[in-house]
Amino acid sequence: MIYDDNNIFAKILRKEIPCKKIYEDEFVLSFYDINPQKKIHALVIPKGKYIDLDDFTTKASASEIVGLLKGINTVAKKLGISVDKGKGYRALTNINEHGGQEVPHLHFHLFGGEKVGKMVE
Repeated sequence: MIYDDNNIFAKILRKEIPCKKIYEDEFVLSFYDINPQKKIHALVIPKGKYIDLDDFTTKASASEIVGLLKGINTVAKKLGISVDKGKGYRALTNINEHGGQEVPHLHFHLFGGEKVGKMVE
């Protein structure tokens, strides 16, 4: 699969579509989901052109991989849901059709602020 430069997250990264930003650094952008599924529902996306986690782990640099993981932790702390600030959270990424991926740009959902529930029903 080839990266689609017209996906909604690519447009957000180019500032063609606004977002309610939570955090940004050289590796990631984080913002609130427009259709929240839990009390707190944020997205963390890498700034590079990666379709999914498989694509990312194959092509990303070590700095980008560390930057994404640290970005997720930083956002969780900013939202008050990290273990040291809150009661925990779920970080979830969907991969391709069977994984339920809707936007072809790697993104992690962070759910928190309440008990998240079962992993899969």
